[in-house]
Amino acid sequence: MNLSLQPTVLSVAAAVLVMAAGIWMSRISCKRNPRPLTFKLEILRLIILGSVCFLLFQPEWVIISEPKEKPKVSILEDRSGSMETQDVEITPQHVVTRASYVRELLKGHSTDSLKETHVVENAPFSVQPAPDSPDYALACTDLAKPLEEAIQSSDNLRAVVMFTDGSHNASSSVLTQAQRMRSRGIPLFIIPAGSSVPLPDLALQDVKAPTYGIIGETVQIPFTIKSTLGREIRATLTLSSKDTGKVVTRTVTIPAQGEVSDAVLWKIEKEGSETLELKLPIQPQERVRTNNTSSFSIAGRRESIKVLVIDTLPRWEYRFIRNALYRDPGVDVHTLLFHPGLKEMGEGPGYLVKFPEKMEELAQYDVIFIGDVGMGAKGLTQEQAKLLKGMVEQQASGIVFLPGYQGKQMELLQSELADLIPVTFLTNKPEGTTQAAPSPLILTPEGRGSLLTMLADTESENEEVWRNLPGFNWYAPVERPKAGTTVLAVHAADKNAYGRIPLIVTQSYGNGKVLFMGTDSAWRWRRGVEDKYHYRFWSQVARWMSYQRNMAAGERIRLIPNPERPRLGDTLTVTAMVSDKQGAPLQNGEVFLDITAPEGTTSRVQMENMDHTWGSFTASVKINRPGKWTLTASSSDQPDKAVILPIITMNETLEKIGQPINTALMEEMTSITRGRMVKAEEIQQLIREIKDLPVPPPMEKRILIWCHPYTLAALLVLLSLFWIGRKLNGTI
Repeated sequence: MNLSLQPTVLSVAAAVLVMAAGIWMSRISCKRNPRPLTFKLEILRLIILGSVCFLLFQPEWVIISEPKEKPKVSILEDRSGSMETQDVEITPQHVVTRASYVRELLKGHSTDSLKETHVVENAPFSVQPAPDSPDYALACTDLAKPLEEAIQSSDNLRAVVMFTDGSHNASSSVLTQAQRMRSRGIPLFIIPAGSSVPLPDLALQDVKAPTYGIIGETVQIPFTIKSTLGREIRATLTLSSKDTGKVVTRTVTIPAQGEVSDAVLWKIEKEGSETLELKLPIQPQERVRTNNTSSFSIAGRRESIKVLVIDTLPRWEYRFIRNALYRDPGVDVHTLLFHPGLKEMGEGPGYLVKFPEKMEELAQYDVIFIGDVGMGAKGLTQEQAKLLKGMVEQQASGIVFLPGYQGKQMELLQSELADLIPVTFLTNKPEGTTQAAPSPLILTPEGRGSLLTMLADTESENEEVWRNLPGFNWYAPVERPKAGTTVLAVHAADKNAYGRIPLIVTQSYGNGKVLFMGTDSAWRWRRGVEDKYHYRFWSQVARWMSYQRNMAAGERIRLIPNPERPRLGDTLTVTAMVSDKQGAPLQNGEVFLDITAPEGTTSRVQMENMDHTWGSFTASVKINRPGKWTLTASSSDQPDKAVILPIITMNETLEKIGQPINTALMEEMTSITRGRMVKAEEIQQLIREIKDLPVPPPMEKRILIWCHPYTLAALLVLLSLFWIGRKLNGTI
């Protein structure tokens, strides 16, 4: 321990002047007041002034401590799930896992010579839990934590040696710990375990099955296959029911070192939950064979969808859509006909004599068809257009736009519905285009894979059906699709500066969906086949657009989850649409969401009211466990009218098998700490290198006297004594 001063020319000069002035003032004071106490007070004054001058030199106590223990070397062994990847080739016939490779390296390279001069500590980290443990799916690799623990374990840490594949999927920052090691002069040496290129593999990913389907209808199950094989593969997937044994197949061509996204169709035939398994055949050259299957469940339901059809003239398209929906046993259809030639509204079975006046009357409809309808007299009012927009945005209803040759759709652009229309129109041609010869629709790549345009049981048959469908003579004045929309079908011949004219376009809006149909001749599809294709198309439209709204529908509450099948670690957003006892959207009540985790624990949150007008509430749920979550929503208005929504997480873990090692992260870590990447054959050389590392300088601790709180306190005490003494001495 010693005292360190940092005087400067300015501080020395200031100290000399201050002390000279102080001595001169003390001398004068003693002459004026020769009392004994005066001399003592002046001595105290000079002590205070001397202390202040001393502080101008920035005094510091320097405490130097030599290490009391031998230098330490920490050897860290990664035992996370990714270390079970079998990609370390000892010989062409002998390939072992990364964990086994590390164990062999630690056995084969003795550290006895290093133990003579160092303390050697072996520490495994990120140990994988047992597969039946509830924490198995959440286990991850944390490279930062073992580095932090190694730094804190010793003041004389000389080096850190890490055996790992560089996988780091924890939230902590490993580079922050690397910076701390650099500031302490501790190098990090990493011996990588694993291959830097992906294993030959086919992986079945992103299987996004719907949670339910209507009995007798077909659902679409999208999937993605990623290939790291060196050649193109043509494989046949099988989708089978574990309950009934039913099997369907789908053949896909997977490009070499690429991926393909497709979908398989499944017809719901039984009521209740059904467990399905999608399986990709294992190729002989695959090295990872655990990611070729995916299991999930789909619930079959019998359901009634409420539809409202609004139009003016009873054109052929209107008549056949009404008939198609009216004859569908799963659809309850109402119609509203603003006939321009009649004073009264259209009448008949299912007809409404006026637009629903009350919000609760309108809120019952799942899908609303808007035909060749405009604004004003014999059309919609601005308030009605606003309500229809709210139905889609807040109530998750669907709207189908079916323009006609009157060009009334142009008037909708001056209303709240303008935002919902997924295309832009040619305003100088509101009546659209009429052709002498009929033209067919052509499906886009998105349309070929969409459930909406699936008029056959397989894609190959579906394309053949669409090629042979009767064409149309009129189409709406469409200019182009808006951003964020999906074009399913285009005009076979006509095009403009933006490409072929889009005629079947969809988009999501708020909680609901929108479909635009740019022709009014789908009724012609009945030629020669009657209702086969026309009825199927509009039935699929009604069910697709009402899917989210009816995912979990109770008497007073509807729940919509997003995403529908969350992954582990996702934040699930739950929207509740709540009605009061009269069926109107709940405006002043409270809504609660009871969250039951897979292990059975339940917690309750109050949902936030997002829109008082429409009774829309929302809450967020963190999916931190795999398995089945149960969400139960209830309102203070009617607590006994709860609705239950089961949520099944995607069956996956945070730790991935078969991924290449993260060379970039490991090189960055070693570079920051001034260490390096080490090959297996260089381990003994590394041991000698660690032994030859320079001895780190002794630990130095500095106590800043000039700005220490105790120093300030001492000065305050001395000044107080000086002031009290002057008062006692009778001076002012």
